Amino acid sequence: MSKSLYDSLGISTSATEAEIKKAYRKLARKYHPDVNKEPGAEEKFKEINAAYEVLSDKEKRAQYDQFGDQMFGGQNFHDFARGQGANVDLDDILRNIFGGGGGFGGFSGAQGGFGGAQGGFGGFGGSGFQQQQPNLDVETAITIPFSVSVLGGKHNVSLQSGSFDIKIPAGVKSGEKLRVRGKGKSANGRSGDLFLRIDVAPDPAYTREGDNLVKTFDVPLVSALFGGKVKVDTLEKEITLKVPKNTKNGQRFRVKEMGVVNRKSKQRGDLYLKANIVLPDADSLDEELSEMMRNKLPKE
Repeated sequence: MSKSLYDSLGISTSATEAEIKKAYRKLARKYHPDVNKEPGAEEKFKEINAAYEVLSDKEKRAQYDQFGDQMFGGQNFHDFARGQGANVDLDDILRNIFGGGGGFGGFSGAQGGFGGAQGGFGGFGGSGFQQQQPNLDVETAITIPFSVSVLGGKHNVSLQSGSFDIKIPAGVKSGEKLRVRGKGKSANGRSGDLFLRIDVAPDPAYTREGDNLVKTFDVPLVSALFGGKVKVDTLEKEITLKVPKNTKNGQRFRVKEMGVVNRKSKQRGDLYLKANIVLPDADSLDEELSEMMRNKLPKE
């Protein structure tokens, strides 16, 4: 029995869930319209997404494994997808095929495939299908400032439907998804939801290590040698750090609970300040001091 959905993702019919996901991600990156401008790339991208929608769902995959390409009127999935036209949402078509009650969403197992007769696709309103509502949800990616990812706050989102502010929770990470209700597509008096995939912009001053933050700060040589107080700007406020004498370059200082909020535990990480000892310009030193340092400072 032909099962061309597996061919669309380049995997075997015995592929594991992990293998399916890996193959999908690889092909989606290759054929994404923003990356691949070759003719047919967008069509291939739609085909890949539609195939993944079926094979990543245990119930749908089981149905497809049972009936194979009979579900597409006897055509392989590539030919079936091309036959639906450039503007057809294959995800919606597959939902109509697999959705609804009873076994195979109304598939009767007759020789003719869908809609009875000789292997046609006959349409969704008649025999063999249970018409379902179109998917009105929208998914897109946004990039937020590093400070907003740590502290939370408002962020403006611009879509074709308009521009609006959303609330970003403190502690969000790249790769997380946020749901905004009612901001998807609209049809027949219904509105879908907007799913936002978060990308966090890098910050030149900070790195994130789990729930902790790390920042390098400058320490004058005199403070490093003899101790002193150094003012440091953080994401929230300016703090004064007491630096002990004989501070070493790269030495870390912990500031409790000034890191990132863990969204599950609600506990806050720490801020680690990494010392960068700033050496004075030798030519700017007093001549007498310079001579004394040359003679007195350790040579090793």
